[in-house]
Amino acid sequence: MMNWLQSSSDMAEQVRQYDWASTPLGPLEQWPDVLKTTVALCLASSFPQSIIWGPHLTTLYNDAFIPILGDKPFALGRPFSEVWHEVWADVSPIANAAFEGHATYIENFPLLIERGAGLEQAYFTFCYSPIRDPDGKVVGMLDTVTETTATVFLNRRLAVLDAVGSAVANATDAESIMSTTTRLLAEHLHVSNCAYADMDADEDGFTIRGNWAAPGSPSIVGRYSLASFGARAVQQLRAGEPLVVQDNRVEFPPEVAASYQALGALATVCFPLIKDGRLTALMAVHHKTARVWAPYDLALVGEVTERSWAHIERVRADAAVREGLAAFTELNATLEQRVHERTLALTQAEAALHQSQKLEAIGQLTGGVAHDFNNLLTIIRSSVDFLRQPGLSEERRQRYMSAVSDTVERASKLTSQLLAFARRQPLNPEVFDVGLRVKNIGEMLESVTGARIHVQVQLPERPCHVRVDASQFETALINIALNARDAMDGQGTLTLRVATVDTMPRIRGDEESRQPFVSIALADTGSGIPGETLERIFEPFFTTKAVGKGTGLGLSQVFGFAKQSGGNVDVASHPGQGTQFTLYLPEVAAQVISHEQSLQDPLPGQDITLRHILIVEDNLEVGRFANQILQDLGYQTTWATDAEQALALAGADALAFDGIFSDVVMPGMTGVAMAKVLRQRRPDLPVVLTSGYSEELAESGYEGFEFLPKPYSADQVARALAKAMS
Repeated sequence: MMNWLQSSSDMAEQVRQYDWASTPLGPLEQWPDVLKTTVALCLASSFPQSIIWGPHLTTLYNDAFIPILGDKPFALGRPFSEVWHEVWADVSPIANAAFEGHATYIENFPLLIERGAGLEQAYFTFCYSPIRDPDGKVVGMLDTVTETTATVFLNRRLAVLDAVGSAVANATDAESIMSTTTRLLAEHLHVSNCAYADMDADEDGFTIRGNWAAPGSPSIVGRYSLASFGARAVQQLRAGEPLVVQDNRVEFPPEVAASYQALGALATVCFPLIKDGRLTALMAVHHKTARVWAPYDLALVGEVTERSWAHIERVRADAAVREGLAAFTELNATLEQRVHERTLALTQAEAALHQSQKLEAIGQLTGGVAHDFNNLLTIIRSSVDFLRQPGLSEERRQRYMSAVSDTVERASKLTSQLLAFARRQPLNPEVFDVGLRVKNIGEMLESVTGARIHVQVQLPERPCHVRVDASQFETALINIALNARDAMDGQGTLTLRVATVDTMPRIRGDEESRQPFVSIALADTGSGIPGETLERIFEPFFTTKAVGKGTGLGLSQVFGFAKQSGGNVDVASHPGQGTQFTLYLPEVAAQVISHEQSLQDPLPGQDITLRHILIVEDNLEVGRFANQILQDLGYQTTWATDAEQALALAGADALAFDGIFSDVVMPGMTGVAMAKVLRQRRPDLPVVLTSGYSEELAESGYEGFEFLPKPYSADQVARALAKAMS
């Protein structure tokens, strides 16, 4: 052990030379084996780690821990409370708990650490694990640190962008957009002012037409000269570069700094808007005290600026269209009544044709759904009729029961696909073998594309797995295949090719990604796509098909699915030679799936006869079946018909039951809201939610609860409960 320590690193040398004889632990040679092993693991770890010994003395920390210390280089051998005196009040409860023998942690803890030229705000999760001697006595603790700065800032940024997008989505004028945007941005960054301005045509002056000012800060609405803010501001902003000022008293001469201070600011961030090569607008945040702007601050201001101007361009374009329509209406008011009547008749005819086309599309969809469901219902009804026959053999009875079960599964899958088409179900990523899924899709496409289109499937020799929403994956491939079918005019060859690649290439300006990807290519022998059209095929609502023949959303769904799944989609086409779409998705390791257990046998270590489950279901027929299923599985059950009754039965501490099996859609309080209340009362309470369709789940996802879609089988109920209670 000592030889290993001596050759490990400079940190190991510090451990060897430290005056351990003066500490309660004693000389290094007398350390217990458990501590030697812990020291070895600490020094070898790529995660920041430290060891706290005896009376909270910092005994050791590895090289990865040094950046977190920042300006605390002499932590070794000093009390933890002395090294971290400014945060000791927050850290001491969990540190003391570790010394008492409990593994504890503190999540997303804020610290200022030295990076680059100065201090930066960072966030860390500290995990404290007790170290015991051979007799089980706690003699120290191991502190393992994980930096969560990127996650914290990402969640904050997404929250702000979501709030801005929601607030201005229905705005109809630029003033309300900027008023809302500046307020939300300033409140989040805790700055004194946030303002937007329009540049003069000569780019020498600008006018602030609206701003948000914190209480006690002056309004800065007015007209200003850009040159008064310094040559640096003029040069950077006209070049399209953001202006970042941490303290204008230090960075500018007094006469220039005075221009900033007239705004009540010492620190400033200003982002320009360049349009047609000209500086047209500015958006800036100001703070009354000097401030070091973090990269997060700059990135957020820049992104909010871009999105704000995009919304402003939208409402201005809408206003221009309305003004044009108004002028056109006024001009045509002088035309003869006969022309007006003919125009009105034509408009009515076009509206009637459009409505007829929509009804025809709905009718075709309804007819297809009815056709498929009637086929499924025919199988179920016929099987049930056969099961009613007296003297039926066991072999035939099992065959008909299997037919009913399989048909219900097919009906459930059809319903799920319809919901995915309507964008009414939450994303549910899962790990699956792309080759097997593409093979099944290829077999299905042979019946969809027609007999004159030959479908070829080429698969790799080894399995390749991705973790994406399987329903959206299938929808994306079908959308591409249907476009290929139309391009081939019903005759040709469609090739589906699956392969693994080490790098995703640069696509439409996006950087290449050097990691394993699975590529799914769909190549047709159709007419190809013209160059001027190829650049726009992924735009929402863009279509070259006749009115009523396409929505223009199919390839947009493919693009959105690929990007949301961490990949991309590329296209190559030559007129007269066909088109190839290539979908790239990140490759993942195969997911190990345990062998299913028999329904009659409880999970290892479980005696489900002692488990009491509260069933919450407002539909009486479904409730009776659910109650019977759980009782047949060996659970004790209590059945409530609404959430309010269930909460009363569960009690104030929710200890009356071992688990909850609840519907989502119910009169009054929903199952999701009820489950959240129960989790507040008892965080470890197992909850399984079930629903055929829920708008709440479609918008928010499963909220961290186990979910079982309807219709469900006894086997699925058993496994969902076992998973929730494991």
